[in-house]
Parts: sequence; structure tokens; C-alpha cells
Amino acid sequence: MHCPHCQHSTDVNRRLARISGQLNGIREMVNEGRPCGDLLTQLSSVNSAITQVAKLILTEHLEHCVRSGEDTDEVIAQLQTAIDQFAKLK
Repeated sequence: MHCPHCQHSTDVNRRLARISGQLNGIREMVNEGRPCGDLLTQLSSVNSAITQVAKLILTEHLEHCVRSGEDTDEVIAQLQTAIDQFAKLK
């Protein structure tokens, strides 16, 4: 799905950088032999953060692409694709 109107916010990039840092931290925890419960807690946190980024991207898509779309059928198809992709996160 290509959206010519989407320019993702700096918030998206900031959140993705934080998630990358969290994943690196989890890798270090694995190498240190940290307890499974600690790893699962951190993985759950990353999963939640990814879901929040996806929500932000979907919101930006609604605000910028859907609102400015000229061809209603194409806009609806793009929105449906975005919703389907979001639903696959869980």
C-alpha cells in the first residue's frame, strides 16, 4: 500500500528507535541468562510498543491519506488494507 500523502511523524521514528533499543536490551538479557519471566515481561512491553506505533501510523493514514484522497474507491481499498494489516499484529 503506497500512500502519496503519508509523511510519518518524528514520533513514529522516535518510538521505533526506542523499540530497537528495547530489543537490543532483551538480546543482552538472553546472553546474560536472565530468567524467562523477565524476558517475557520485556517482550510483552515491546509487543505493546509495536502495537502503539501501528495505531499511530494508522491514525496518520486516516488523517493524511484518507482525508485527502480523490478516488473514493481507492481510498476505501487502501483503508481496508491498512486495517487488515493492523489486525494481523495481534
